[in-house]
Amino acid sequence: MKKALLALIVVMAVALLLPADVYIKTNVHTDAFEMMGQKQPAKDEVTEQWVNNNQLFNRQGERVTILDMNKNIMYIVNLKEKNYVEATLPLDMAKLLPPEAASMASMMKMTVKVAPNGQARKIGQWNCSGYDVDMSMMMMKMKMVIWASTDVPFDWKMFSKMYTNVSKMQFMDDASIAEFTKIKGFQIGSEMSMDMMGSKMKVTSQVVEIAQKPAPAGIYSVPAGFTKEKTLSMKDMQGR
Repeated sequence: MKKALLALIVVMAVALLLPADVYIKTNVHTDAFEMMGQKQPAKDEVTEQWVNNNQLFNRQGERVTILDMNKNIMYIVNLKEKNYVEATLPLDMAKLLPPEAASMASMMKMTVKVAPNGQARKIGQWNCSGYDVDMSMMMMKMKMVIWASTDVPFDWKMFSKMYTNVSKMQFMDDASIAEFTKIKGFQIGSEMSMDMMGSKMKVTSQVVEIAQKPAPAGIYSVPAGFTKEKTLSMKDMQGR
């Protein structure tokens, strides 16, 4: 009886030490807009994330990004085309660009300014603080209000560190990424307005679920049978 009780205690202790995976679901809404004479209807998408202490899975639409800090590798997966590219960390985005876009890489750097706005808001079950964010790249300007919370069931600092590599995919340099470190907590909601050559776009996002539970088997790996490509395609760059 004592041995059985001791074994149960050991199992429970080990379970407490093991890092649980965290699932995050976010609703993303894009208002209807017109750009270069092309009208785009309003769109609703769901972003799903899985994260543990060393791995991250992010899916929005047909695009999946996987970070494996154990292997220092990032995978960018196109579910529709059933292919992927692989990059070692720290990420050098220029090496992943298609040849026709590589020459423009130096012009595609994004500048970012972040400042706390002193506002507070409760979104769902999370108490959040507000941050104003100004971003610009070439002829595109974006303004955001980000609502972040430290009251989440995982190490948000670790999450932010891993997401640094994802940010480099958006052509952010070290100075821009450093601006985002001013945001204390995990992003629960955001409101973004963008102006590009006179065309205006508005995107809002809100986290609707954060749960600790076992991740699906193989979620941090490229699906079997997918083709490895050397660089992203122009369709990948355009999010198609």
